[in-house]
Amino acid sequence: MKKLSLLLVLFTAFTLSAQEYYFTTYNFTVEPQNVETVYNLFDAYYSKNKPAGVSVGLYENHFNDPENNFSHSVVFGGSLENLGNMYSGGNDTWNLFLTKLNQHIKEGFSSAMGSRRAIHGDTSTPHPVQRYFLLHVAEMDKFTDAYNKRLTTINPAGRLSMMGTISAGRGPDGANVWVINGFKDFKAAIGGVDALMTDAQKKTMDAAWEESRANSGDVTLVRSGMRVLLKSW
Repeated sequence: MKKLSLLLVLFTAFTLSAQEYYFTTYNFTVEPQNVETVYNLFDAYYSKNKPAGVSVGLYENHFNDPENNFSHSVVFGGSLENLGNMYSGGNDTWNLFLTKLNQHIKEGFSSAMGSRRAIHGDTSTPHPVQRYFLLHVAEMDKFTDAYNKRLTTINPAGRLSMMGTISAGRGPDGANVWVINGFKDFKAAIGGVDALMTDAQKKTMDAAWEESRANSGDVTLVRSGMRVLLKSW
């Protein structure tokens, strides 16, 4: 696998609105003895060289299956305009950062890009512990409509839920949709949605979930895991 030199041509884009939101994620593996060094390199660079209008997030892939066992992800976000500006080229400072970074990365794992189609919850509050689900969805519009209806019906306080599509970087497993449920801490993430709701809310959620499953079309879970935001810039 190639290392993060690929970032020169495979940057991420996020936007702040559900209507215009693009992303690219880069997954890679760092040996334990180099984790602090890699974090410090990211922090030193992006604290001074953050692209205009672009957010940068460094994540630890905390819980994962054997086929998804990279150690870290970096995600960049901005509008389509800002993404285009970021693609316009690097400079000596960027090239030096990549050179140093590649010396401490064991290997690249994968990369992907796509867009966000929906978001529900309090976006003003950090939700750094995130459970992710990769799905194969046969009928995208049906799935999106059912997802939005369910989350509009009930989404407990303390959870931020997002979903979107993968447009490039799909693997042979067929995943074309991602869903991320963000929580404020490990306790909430481990307990999941049920731990955030009253018994009455659980009944409403169960009914909304059954309706959503009936109206989502053919959906298959490809894999799931949990990631933790180490820092954002």
